[in-house]
Amino acid sequence: MSERAQGREELDGQSIGDFLGQLAARMAAPGAGATAAVEAALSASLVAMVGRFTTDEEHAELVREIVAAADAQRDACLAAAADDEAAFSAVAEAMKMPRNTAEEKAARRRRLSAAQLDATRPPLAILESAGTLVALAARVLPIANRNLISDVAAATAAARAAASTARLSVEANLSGIEDEAVRTRLASAVVVADDLARRADEVETEVRKVMRR
Repeated sequence: MSERAQGREELDGQSIGDFLGQLAARMAAPGAGATAAVEAALSASLVAMVGRFTTDEEHAELVREIVAAADAQRDACLAAAADDEAAFSAVAEAMKMPRNTAEEKAARRRRLSAAQLDATRPPLAILESAGTLVALAARVLPIANRNLISDVAAATAAARAAASTARLSVEANLSGIEDEAVRTRLASAVVVADDLARRADEVETEVRKVMRR
């Protein structure tokens, strides 16, 4: 089993209490990136749950498609959480490198730049998953079981939180990346969180309208 698969399996089998305990501890990881991944996984789980309770045969094919996509996103988010823990641990190790001489400082700076660039990849993946989950929630909303309408909005709220947290995780690493062009590209990439928040708000507004009918 690969280290990535092992990390994902360990997280998948971890209790919520254990994860929260590690999150609260004085440890390099888990941190904000893993939190974003769990937020997105919660969104995926809610979308899948709403789909499984939506049993109208007329929409069975669409529901199966949405549930399968949500389940896949949940798995992807758990994998991203494991990736984030590994990436942040690498950043922490780079920070421990000696910096007594000019050569040591340069080596530490190069390694830290590479590690922080790697550390942006899991939250970027989470940000993409969050966007997909808002879209899935919007698709299931018109056909969802009426008793679970609020869970659709809860799914978009969790996805919005995941996107915001993932964006912050990317931005926190930008200053350590030496390549200015890469920093600019990454800063531009996370702006999609603003549009995602707008779309999540639209779903929530529509859910409130339905609940008032």
